[in-house]
Amino acid sequence: MPSALFASDLHGRRRRYDALFAAIESERPEAVFLGGDLLPHGLASPGGDVPPHHDFVSDFLAPSFERIRREAGPSAPRVFLILGNDDARYEEAAVIEAAGRGIWEYVHGRRASWSGLDVFGYACVPPTPFRLKDWDRYDVSRFVDPGCFHPEEGWHTVPFDERDLRLGTIQEDLERLAGDGDLSRAMFLLHTPPYGTALDRAALDGKSVDHVPLDVHIGSIAVKRFIEARQPLLTLHGHVHESARITGSWRERIGSTHAFSAAHDGPELALVRFDPEDLESATRELL
Repeated sequence: MPSALFASDLHGRRRRYDALFAAIESERPEAVFLGGDLLPHGLASPGGDVPPHHDFVSDFLAPSFERIRREAGPSAPRVFLILGNDDARYEEAAVIEAAGRGIWEYVHGRRASWSGLDVFGYACVPPTPFRLKDWDRYDVSRFVDPGCFHPEEGWHTVPFDERDLRLGTIQEDLERLAGDGDLSRAMFLLHTPPYGTALDRAALDGKSVDHVPLDVHIGSIAVKRFIEARQPLLTLHGHVHESARITGSWRERIGSTHAFSAAHDGPELALVRFDPEDLESATRELL
């Protein structure tokens, strides 16, 4: 039976990566999925739990997965990844270069296949209160929650199409990415979780901006509507670290779609183990 590991929001932390690499080496999964926010935050200081690498992708991440591939040989897992809203997009070039060498498969805005499934990836999130906007995208309209900044208002680490940033939406991107085909044998690796679920519950209780109460759900309406309408087999999410702690659940069922989150607000790695042929038996462990 095919087996897979899913992790997200590692944020460049050595302890989390060491736990992930140990699990890969001991369990020998067929595939590993990484759901974004993989790199040290741009404002983080090296030292402690953050490896002191000037170029995290080229100096640490790619060599680590290359070593696993070399040591595992033919049984090495396929690795699928996207970036997340805390990952500066200028790092994308190094991620794509490593993908060209077969170290992993970069699936943002792309389709791949694994174990008879179509695998789609998408990194963008609805507008956030943070200034880094490389992966911020309007959701279903130009509405922005109180306290958040418009995508064109913040910082970008690479050149961008201003018109696309102003007019594009997650909703349109997902429709274009998925096409018109049947998605019952498809899985989506999405950094943002679906709106109004156990996976997008933020710690915003009682908070307001300019006397306007903040919505405690910060996921994507577009993703929620897409799942409801298209019913893929499985969606994998991260982004909202505290959600599982607040709601007590890291998984959601939306119609026939299983949705899992590997985001976690503690120091541990949250590792989801699943078999696409038996998703009810999926587990999540803190390592």
